[in-house]
Amino acid sequence: MAEPNLFGGIEAGGTKFLCGVADENGVVLDQIRIPTTTPDETLSAASAFFARAQGRHGPLAALSIGSFGPLSLRATAPDYGSITSTPKVGWSQIDLLGHFRQTLDVPMALDTDVNCAAVGELLFGSGRGLDTFCYVTIGTGIGVGLLIGGAPHGGANHPEAGHIRLPRAVGDQAFDGICPFHGDCLEGLASGPAIRARWGVPAEQLAPGHPAWGIIADYVAGLCASLTYIVRPDRIIIGGGVMQPVNMHEQVRASLERQLAGYDSSVAGLDMNTYVAAPSAGDSAGLTGALAMAYRMITRQWPMHWAIGAQQNAASTLAKVS
Repeated sequence: MAEPNLFGGIEAGGTKFLCGVADENGVVLDQIRIPTTTPDETLSAASAFFARAQGRHGPLAALSIGSFGPLSLRATAPDYGSITSTPKVGWSQIDLLGHFRQTLDVPMALDTDVNCAAVGELLFGSGRGLDTFCYVTIGTGIGVGLLIGGAPHGGANHPEAGHIRLPRAVGDQAFDGICPFHGDCLEGLASGPAIRARWGVPAEQLAPGHPAWGIIADYVAGLCASLTYIVRPDRIIIGGGVMQPVNMHEQVRASLERQLAGYDSSVAGLDMNTYVAAPSAGDSAGLTGALAMAYRMITRQWPMHWAIGAQQNAASTLAKVS
């Protein structure tokens, strides 16, 4: 009897790595949460996890990694598979694929963490049934994933829409921004660290009525306006810690409607309540998306049959190991 196909996935974040192994039915068999410290420590712990998991469950058929970036994703590039010039201290020029190829002889794929989260939303969340949508995360950094024609978009490399420059929000002209590369790009103005640098406390400690939220909403809406006119997606899904206050999506919708200013009847007719949405695939959407991308490498199709059990299993397993 043939062994079942097993798939490995990694959601490589700036604060934690989530690693998991799932079977062909989307049942998560093994999972671990590893703090993101130094590359040697973090990647060695991830490799050790997959070695133990294969000893328990059998060999992997494929591994997919969704990572913070920037990443080198063009297969012909000399640094293909690496994190490049990241603001994350100590992680620039780290060869992710090269590290795991030392211990795993299986097909591997690398994409952005936001593209993997977008796949998770496609399968289990706010992207279900959509052909083209954007997934935006506003947190320690600002990232944008694009699914176009039902597949993650990369082009020459992956998009870096978190580093676009936008008009300064009213009342925010004096802040220089904190991006080490661009200063006052979107990430330099509206990320969690930018909020702390500007107002002196983490975002979660700002009162709901603090004027910061209107300023941040204007910047996020500016990103959404750019995505609307450049990509024209079916939906923009916005998650991340900065979007946690209960009325942030409403503030972004209102600001976006003002910024679009009624231009283009197809845009003017958008229902903002459904066009700008919160994610709904759960905290493990990035890992689930990475597992699904590993499945797709082998089968050439998305695992649409996972669309109940995988999410519930991943969420319950994550609760046990967090």
